[in-house]
Amino acid sequence: MNPVAKALWFIESHYTKELTLDDVAEICGVSRYHLSRVFGIAVGCSPIRYVRGRRLAEAARALANGAPDILGVALEAGYSSHEAFMRAFRDHFMVTPEGLRARGNMDGIQLQEPIRMEQLMLTALEAPRFETFKPLLIAGMSERYRVPDLAGIPSQWQKFAPHLGHIRGQVGSTAYGVICNTDEQGSFEYVCGVEVSDFAKLPSEFAKIRVPEQMYAVFRHRDHISSIQRTFFTIFNKWLPESGYKVGEGPELEVYDGRFDPRTGNGGLDIRVSLRK
Repeated sequence: MNPVAKALWFIESHYTKELTLDDVAEICGVSRYHLSRVFGIAVGCSPIRYVRGRRLAEAARALANGAPDILGVALEAGYSSHEAFMRAFRDHFMVTPEGLRARGNMDGIQLQEPIRMEQLMLTALEAPRFETFKPLLIAGMSERYRVPDLAGIPSQWQKFAPHLGHIRGQVGSTAYGVICNTDEQGSFEYVCGVEVSDFAKLPSEFAKIRVPEQMYAVFRHRDHISSIQRTFFTIFNKWLPESGYKVGEGPELEVYDGRFDPRTGNGGLDIRVSLRK
């Protein structure tokens, strides 16, 4: 069973109890970083946000059905006080628990329903090649994103494009998308950049990433760039659990060489996933 399937099973079995990201990651047999990354790709939110959504969804159903004791609903949903529950409920649904109970219906309320793994589509994946790459110094523009709010990445590349070929110390013409510094909320830093010979005299606003020497599995994504998340999902939720490897310390890299056409999004790219036994 892949880590997202394990996480979904564990959360659905325990979401009314106290849960931490460490708890879920331990059951899945992966690190907090790895779980946050792959869960976000697959589900569209962090594990803890999914837990909160499931708790509040069941609480909303109970209140719409006329539950008389709001504190009881709060405790059943895993909240230790009426105040904490009321604040979380209002922030999530834009209505108070009392207001929803008075309405007696779920009109306009969007619930986090249970997700089944069969709803999370895999894609065909070519066998990777394995290669150890030398250290890289990458400089470029950085933004933080939360899955599923990734719509800004193409715009980030568009802003970076005028710098290509004009960066002091740029090595070659290959561009890199660097995925790093994931936190437990599922957000991560994305750097669109190029290899440089050193970090001296770069624009102050540029991010500077040191990529260590590392063994990578290199996957070819041949489809349009818009479907890249399906390839990432398949790598982390099918190939990796079956491979005998674990994720290494290095960041994930999208490698855009001369075959990629930034105007159309066609041509394909390589995805490098750092590995350890």
